[in-house]
Amino acid sequence: MSSSTASARAGGVQRTRERALLLNQLMFGGVVLLAIILIIGTDVIQNVTAFAAATLLIFVATGAAIIAPWDRLPFLVGMLLPVTDAVVITLLIAASPDTGLEILWVFPAMWLGAALGLIGVGVATLLATVGYWTVIGLDPSRPFTASVVIVPITVAAVATASHLSARRDGAHRLLLERHSKQLRQSVERARHQEDLITDVLDAVDFGVARLRVDGSLVVTNEANARMPQRSSDVVRAFAADGLTALEPRDLPLARARQGEFFEDELVWYGRPGDDRRRAVRTTARPVFDTDLQHDGAIVVSRDVTAEELALRAREDLVASVSHELRTPLTSITGYLDLALDHSDLPQSARRSLEIVQRNVERLLELVSDILATSTASRRGVELTIHRERTDLAPVVQAAIEAATPRAAEREISIDGSGIEETIVHADAGRIRQVVDNLISNAIKYGRDGGRVEIGTTHDRDHAWIVVRDDGRGISQEELPRLFERFFRSDAVRKTTTHGSGLGLAISRDIVRAHGGEITVQSALDEGSTFIVRLPLPRAEGASV
Repeated sequence: MSSSTASARAGGVQRTRERALLLNQLMFGGVVLLAIILIIGTDVIQNVTAFAAATLLIFVATGAAIIAPWDRLPFLVGMLLPVTDAVVITLLIAASPDTGLEILWVFPAMWLGAALGLIGVGVATLLATVGYWTVIGLDPSRPFTASVVIVPITVAAVATASHLSARRDGAHRLLLERHSKQLRQSVERARHQEDLITDVLDAVDFGVARLRVDGSLVVTNEANARMPQRSSDVVRAFAADGLTALEPRDLPLARARQGEFFEDELVWYGRPGDDRRRAVRTTARPVFDTDLQHDGAIVVSRDVTAEELALRAREDLVASVSHELRTPLTSITGYLDLALDHSDLPQSARRSLEIVQRNVERLLELVSDILATSTASRRGVELTIHRERTDLAPVVQAAIEAATPRAAEREISIDGSGIEETIVHADAGRIRQVVDNLISNAIKYGRDGGRVEIGTTHDRDHAWIVVRDDGRGISQEELPRLFERFFRSDAVRKTTTHGSGLGLAISRDIVRAHGGEITVQSALDEGSTFIVRLPLPRAEGASV
């Protein structure tokens, strides 16, 4: 054999090896890419980090197979690709263990078996065993199944078959058949998943609609078709108050088609007084594609007619009962004051009447809180705020003076040394109501012999009222619910401390009506600090 013939044969072998390497990697990369798309589409990712690493690694390996000059590199360097593919499979199984991705082991197994013979069979089996067992070992919740043994054995068998098939002319045909079978299984899984999603959407009792970016409808369910979505002369649509008529362009579905997103928008369909009137809450949220580009919206609608009617009936009942209770309680208070004014009243009778008076005043406070809550309800009349130039210092000082007797009963000292002149445009009566509530809570939930610190200050944009106590504090779990109406913590409910759970909710409504906010910082056994922030007009903030 001449040297030129040997060189030509060697060159042909190198070119054949390069084409086989590129073909193998491209096929594997294509299948993995399909698997990645299916995993994203079916939302079964359990380990985002492993999924991202697998995606990055498969692109790097496939790119290297296309770009690198494999005919000029040592043969064993090319074998790094099937090893890298094995790592990709391990990461994908770790990211989505229930999608049957173990079948992907056949690709590096056939590659290594065909290229390296028996050594390749051993390497492929080792990679599959270590990779698969590592994934199982990292997830203790997975039960022990026969696949723990079957998968490595299967990989070894596939590698051996590939080694033997490389010696025969039918190796290419067998590889294509396996690839075709896998694609059919993937399509069948996708079709099954699509049917499952359709069945689930039709089974729920709330409407779901998927919109494209241009507003066209892609997917909907049966419940959505039953929801009222349009306003007409027969069925008019009204805003959350039930009285303000809405134009067709202001309806939730029309707004979602225009690209607007919102949460729990309440719309009444039907005129006031109509027995067939329905209330629908609608949420529109954006949808993004795999490149995080805006891809339309999901619109969810719920019929909440029964809930809304029940809430309104409850609020009407509370307001009515509270008004009926307030009149006789006020009369009782007046007669008690007259009785206590008599100087010749026996001491025992005076003590009894004072007890009655304290309990009547407590009932009046509770009724006032309930009435204020009903007034400030999101379905009722808004709080009335009469703004005027007000110095917060005397307002807070007056609240301290009023609370001093109650504090003295528990030997609690009130420190108002932090009060500074602070001019705002606010309703002095409403702000006094907020401060009274915060000081009352500080005394009520403080410890005997404790201390309450109160201060006011301002900066260029805001005025601040701070009330700090050294009482029992509030747990981190209960802090988010502290300003809910009628909320009382578990620790307080187990004590004899009375309260309606309305004071802080009302205080927050008052502060927000002024354009401000009220926040709290607290921890168990470390006391609480309530901070009221009120806005200052620009001109006012500069001159104060």
